[in-house]
Amino acid sequence: MRAERMLASAKLRAWTATLAASALGLAASAPGAVALPADFWGVVPQAMPTPEQFQRLQRGGVESIRIPIAWSAVQPVAGGGFEWSGVDAQVKGAAAAGLDVLPFLAGAPKWAVPVDRRYGSPKTLPVTNGRQIAGWKAFVTEAVRRYGPGGAFWAANPEIPANPIRVWQVWNEENFEYFVARPNPAQYGKLVVLSSTAIKAVDPGAKLILGGMFARPREAEFNRRPPLAYFATDFLDQMYEKTPGVKSRFQGVALHPYTGTYKRLTPYIEEFRAVLNANHDGGKSLWITELGWSSQRPTRGNSFAKGRGGQAAQLKGAFGLLRAKQRKWHVAGVYWFSVDDQHGACNFCDGSGLFGTGFVPKPAWTAYTRFAGGRP
Repeated sequence: MRAERMLASAKLRAWTATLAASALGLAASAPGAVALPADFWGVVPQAMPTPEQFQRLQRGGVESIRIPIAWSAVQPVAGGGFEWSGVDAQVKGAAAAGLDVLPFLAGAPKWAVPVDRRYGSPKTLPVTNGRQIAGWKAFVTEAVRRYGPGGAFWAANPEIPANPIRVWQVWNEENFEYFVARPNPAQYGKLVVLSSTAIKAVDPGAKLILGGMFARPREAEFNRRPPLAYFATDFLDQMYEKTPGVKSRFQGVALHPYTGTYKRLTPYIEEFRAVLNANHDGGKSLWITELGWSSQRPTRGNSFAKGRGGQAAQLKGAFGLLRAKQRKWHVAGVYWFSVDDQHGACNFCDGSGLFGTGFVPKPAWTAYTRFAGGRP
């Protein structure tokens, strides 16, 4: 499906920009709806919101914001210290507005992992030698020490209500070549174990969730060795098989079920949950950490472009389905990609936002607030 390839390329460029920028109870939804888990309604920004924009998201019912914490941005020089200023700004803006933060730990500096020339992604995950393992462990440990309970960030910013991060996501679309050039379920299992050890050593009560897997990348159909991509179901199943005992190291899974219509979400999610059940791990929660469609004018070959009204219609259909199936599918949270359009960044990103140029709301934002119980 050509549209999925376009989306992947688009997202790569958007996340690259966002990662670089990082260097610098229960909640009721719409009236009459059943109670949903806390932090159920989330968003993913392409650029850091301003304080006013953070506040507007909170008034609209947004409960959580998903941001990258990139090792490559935090420690670009071998043996150098950690530079947290870019992440600090995002965490500060979210906390001041009363929003929780779901970070995904990802990326690797060139000094630790060689970069693939095609996409600028690491050639492997950072678990292939002692230097990588030690570097990743130190990075994760310092992130939890800074933003977890009693963390250095909260101590340095007493004017902000402390809202420590307790859920950590490891990597992003680890089954896809745009975020690791050579996807490898066994390597990812090692990364999960390594990350869990580092996180729990600092905060034993923290949760680790797997990186959001691209449900059905087209590249998974190519007969290439090593594979360019895996279907999320295959990648998850092989991770279990190749990493004995891994199920005790994570508390939830995540999926990015991008598709041309919300009507295909059911098979995508149910086949993913079937892998959990087959591995006797069906009690795990599911996070949808990216989901979205574009408000761009529909064009041939891009099934994600729906127009402004179509984007809102897809959001309504998807959110209605996920809310209705929340208990059956153990859905812990849904994150719309994205908050805002970023013109010129990529084709899909140009129209994926709930807000357009000048942070002007689209019909999809109004639809979002109705599900989240907020005000446009």
